[in-house]
Amino acid sequence: MKIAITGNIGSGKSTFTKFAEEAKFPILRADEISKNILSNDKEVRELIIKEFGKQSFKDGKPDVRYLATKVFSDPIKLSIIESILHPRVITSIEQSINIIEKTNKVVFIEAALIYEADMEDMFDYVVLITAQRDLRLARKIASGITEHDFSMRESNQIKEEEKKKRADFVFSNDTGIDDLKMKFNLLLLTLGIK
Repeated sequence: MKIAITGNIGSGKSTFTKFAEEAKFPILRADEISKNILSNDKEVRELIIKEFGKQSFKDGKPDVRYLATKVFSDPIKLSIIESILHPRVITSIEQSINIIEKTNKVVFIEAALIYEADMEDMFDYVVLITAQRDLRLARKIASGITEHDFSMRESNQIKEEEKKKRADFVFSNDTGIDDLKMKFNLLLLTLGIK
């Protein structure tokens, strides 16, 4: 069973994923896979440098802050970097799932851009974590992101209302971590995997 966890910036999808990790389920995180590809794939490095300049990498490592300022303010540049990374991330997730499924019945995949990258058909269930915008913003500001950066990233994500129509499960994360943990346990019970 392939269960995707998604949600817009600051929603709490990473916290929800941590519950799955604590429950000893195998976890794949699209963001980590993307960063790994960006750091280690020579072809990707060449394509990124060609599109965004040599300053895209510092001391051989991707300058994520520099790239973020370039892509989140320009939809064309964002679609270029996504066209480079998304197919490789999807392939990596598919390959990892194939390996994990040999020894595990359930795998959780955390990915912010499931609908934006047209990935939903890869999964048996999509779980959407939602939260009020002011709460999401406060969480991200507390973690060091500026309101401007938050708004730029949010503007490149499909609206929560649209995602709610497409998700299999929708859990609100407006009331705190204990309530979200109960919702995770409810998901396991509902799917018969507890």
